[in-house]
Amino acid sequence: MVSIGGLQAAPGALEEVRELLNSWLIPNDLRTPTERFDDFVRSHKIPSDIAAELRLLRDDLRLALRPEPGSVDRLNAWVLRLGVVPEIHQRGITYRHRGGLAGDMVAVTLDAIATGRWERLKECPDCRWVFYDHTRNSGKRWCRMTAGGPKGRSCGSIAKVRRFRERQAATA
Repeated sequence: MVSIGGLQAAPGALEEVRELLNSWLIPNDLRTPTERFDDFVRSHKIPSDIAAELRLLRDDLRLALRPEPGSVDRLNAWVLRLGVVPEIHQRGITYRHRGGLAGDMVAVTLDAIATGRWERLKECPDCRWVFYDHTRNSGKRWCRMTAGGPKGRSCGSIAKVRRFRERQAATA
């Protein structure tokens, strides 16, 4: 799925993390989980010696999107493993590390957590596509309410129709 007009894109470097997170998804046509990590590695020209670590990080970051038990511990483990430390400057905080690309992704994640942008990175409860919620109240729940193209899926509309039919069946 391609974000239409950048409406689902995250700001700045957080978009790179969102792209990594979307290297696994449930496609609209097949509706079965699909691993697209190898395509992500090829398109971003990531060396194979880095890819395995990045895949593990991706999986832990996907867990962190849904605050599940232990997801914070996993993120903390990545911070320690990659030696990510804050560095204070006159205009804010940056992070230095010894973790290469994975360290860059963790640093971006930490910055997003610190600035409140991480909470706006959401996973659609239906297709599991990760999108950035640009709404004023941060209330967006599904990736899309209307189909965004020939293969697009309108997860929000489908969920509402499903709930409506369940209510109708319960009263019948």
